[in-house]
Amino acid sequence: MKIPIAIVDDNTQNRHFLAQQIGYSDDIYVCFTAKNGIDFLEQMKALPYDQHPAVVLMDIEMPEMKGTEAVRYAHLIYPDVKFLMLTVFDDDDMIFEAIKNGARGYLLKDEKTSTIIEQIQQLLEIGGAPMSPLIARKALALLSRSSLMGNETQNEDVSNKLSERECDVLKLVVEGRDAKAIAEKLFLSTHTIRKHIANIYTKLHVSSKAQVINLALQNKWFKS
Repeated sequence: MKIPIAIVDDNTQNRHFLAQQIGYSDDIYVCFTAKNGIDFLEQMKALPYDQHPAVVLMDIEMPEMKGTEAVRYAHLIYPDVKFLMLTVFDDDDMIFEAIKNGARGYLLKDEKTSTIIEQIQQLLEIGGAPMSPLIARKALALLSRSSLMGNETQNEDVSNKLSERECDVLKLVVEGRDAKAIAEKLFLSTHTIRKHIANIYTKLHVSSKAQVINLALQNKWFKS
């Protein structure tokens, strides 16, 4: 079954181009697009529950209602919908506001469409927080400074918690590689890598890439 998504962006050309590119996917389709936060909320209200998007790609700076504000409202009204910020902005305050308001990930608009589709699939299959590498580094530093991780350093050898293969996968996650790149590196399928990542999250009691990277760095599991 195809994954329904929505695209919210005030730039008509960007909105239509991304919708067209995603339209070529066999796994994802665009159920509607919106030009700003208010337009998005109005369209959501008019849709039956079973026609809601599973994931919303949300721009940040838009007239009438910006994306972070729309996410704040929609996250409370539609808790089953996942919001993925897709923007040109990598400002620390915007990253913090988006995450605080309920966004599950933060990608830059210069990402390839194939990467965006991959991140949507990963978000739904194993959870976590899809992020562009630059954003992941910023978010990690930001969340660490803000003490939002909720993970205390355990000073344990990662091999006591994970299998050898899971350690290999985790090391590549810490290096900033996505599931597809890890699969190519380890000569495994992307599906298998996603399963390994899900197991890693469960065993380490984390729910996002930023958290698992923070835990690995705190414990110095992978020294250069």
